Amino acid sequence: MQKTELADAIAITVPVNGMTCASCASRIEKIVGELEGTQKVSVIFGSEMASISYDPALTSPLKIFAAIENLGFSVPRQKIVFPVEGMTCASCVSRVEKNLLRLDGVATAHVNLASERASVEYFDPRIGLGDFRSSLAKIGFNVPAEESGQISQRDREDERRQKESSLLAWKFGVSAVLSLLIFLAGMGDMLPFLSHVDPAQNRWLLFLLATPVQFWAGWQFYKGAWTGFRHGYADMNTLIAVGTSAAYLYSVFAVLFPTIVAGMDAGVPLYFDTAAMIVTLVLLGRLLEARAKGHASDAIKKLIGLQPKTARVLKDEKEIDIPIAQVMAGDIVVIRPGEKIPVDGVITKGTASIDESMLTGESVPAEKILGDAVIGASVNKTGYFNIRATRLGRDSVLSHIIKLVEEAQGSKAPVQRLADKVAGIFVPVVMAIASLAFVIWWSFGESITDLPSDPFLFAMMIFIAVMIIACPCALGLATPTAIMVGTGKGAELGILIKGGEVLERVQRIDTIVFDKTGTLTEGEPEVTDVFIDTESKVSVEEFLVLAASLEKGSEHPLGEAVIKEAKRRKLKLKEISRFKALPGFGAQAQIAGAE
Repeated sequence: MQKTELADAIAITVPVNGMTCASCASRIEKIVGELEGTQKVSVIFGSEMASISYDPALTSPLKIFAAIENLGFSVPRQKIVFPVEGMTCASCVSRVEKNLLRLDGVATAHVNLASERASVEYFDPRIGLGDFRSSLAKIGFNVPAEESGQISQRDREDERRQKESSLLAWKFGVSAVLSLLIFLAGMGDMLPFLSHVDPAQNRWLLFLLATPVQFWAGWQFYKGAWTGFRHGYADMNTLIAVGTSAAYLYSVFAVLFPTIVAGMDAGVPLYFDTAAMIVTLVLLGRLLEARAKGHASDAIKKLIGLQPKTARVLKDEKEIDIPIAQVMAGDIVVIRPGEKIPVDGVITKGTASIDESMLTGESVPAEKILGDAVIGASVNKTGYFNIRATRLGRDSVLSHIIKLVEEAQGSKAPVQRLADKVAGIFVPVVMAIASLAFVIWWSFGESITDLPSDPFLFAMMIFIAVMIIACPCALGLATPTAIMVGTGKGAELGILIKGGEVLERVQRIDTIVFDKTGTLTEGEPEVTDVFIDTESKVSVEEFLVLAASLEKGSEHPLGEAVIKEAKRRKLKLKEISRFKALPGFGAQAQIAGAE
């Protein structure tokens, strides 16, 4: 039965750790989608994010997270404890808890009246102490400013990914070296310097070299396969674990009981090299995958980096610098020339020329006067002014842009939905085909053709080949990675792409119509022509020297364009004195005593 989407459904986007292939994402979608109250579920393996719409009357984030964690995955959450002033009784506690739980992204909220502290567990990295303070201030409670040494959830995710990538690099390096040694040791008959080594000793050497590759470097595959087995599913880890274990365990048996294996009329063949090389190559794929995910999230990091870490707030006629999270709605923030505007607000004093190209793409700064709105993360080119903070935290324009980019990176293209469906049923089908191939070649191989080795050994190699080579990860990873990289690169260049479906439809576009040409620029002004009176005694070069020398004292971007043009022509600028900026008119100064 198809679920109907409700108008009051809440949409959340949460990180999911522990996914190893596209079938993991499909499994989460299936289980969470079957929960009562969930409307729409989309899980992206490439970005490790899940977008879920649910009816708050029927379910909650905690129930959804429990369902995900019961499958063997995890939803990282951040916990913060902060003081709350103004509570006097149990009803105050109830009001504070209910107010905090109404915030999107909050999973749990517990308040202790005796210690006057609130403990909040939340999963949305875009909210924080500033949002909790503003929300409680509206109902009459105060969260005093205190330094918070806690790391943001996004920083934790970045740290986790870096550790994961470093560990994978270390495991790959060790397993690659050991695999090379195994490969060389296995060629003892062909290499003169190994020809004198006793075959029995060589077999034990191969065993000692292969074991750490199989169980240390490859432990994550066994861990993933065991998690799947406990929860009744098979994934890529199962393919790798079963395939390499078959080659490794047979080789161990051959080392321990060489006479039995030799009795098969096949000598004593070992396949330690096969198991080790497979583990090494898959680790290389995982390492490249982890780095691709890291690069794809760089666009989000750069957007977050646009916002200053602190704000200069006016308190009791004094200017104090405080963390951005402690700014509250209504605070007066002081902005000096050359500074980034820390929060969205409205100008209450002064005028300014503000570079808003990070949002609008306009290369020419916007002139702002009393009462005009300004955007956080834009740059104050000229002017000293005050603003009253209006939109903070997740309500700011920059936060909305970041959310759009995150949603775009986590969206699914129609072709990816097909890939996810295929990946979801691919693993059990591959295991069935590999098992069937093993039985057929072992039972009827000699009657089909002349086999190069014992039927059992040949059948086992066929089984391993089918299990390993049929890995469907490229199918599930290529599309989400392409969407992540494409939308991320677009964000870096100032282009917001709505999602994977849009990218897929772009291939059918043959004509683009722009309704505004003003923003189709390189993002900064430049001098294209210089016009002077034909009767003037001043040449173009002399005029540029005077203009660029004057603009040296200005911060206006049009002045910067004049200076760049003079430098491009390799003109030598002159010293100026008594410089004065005239807002709205230009600038004046003296050069060699002349105005």
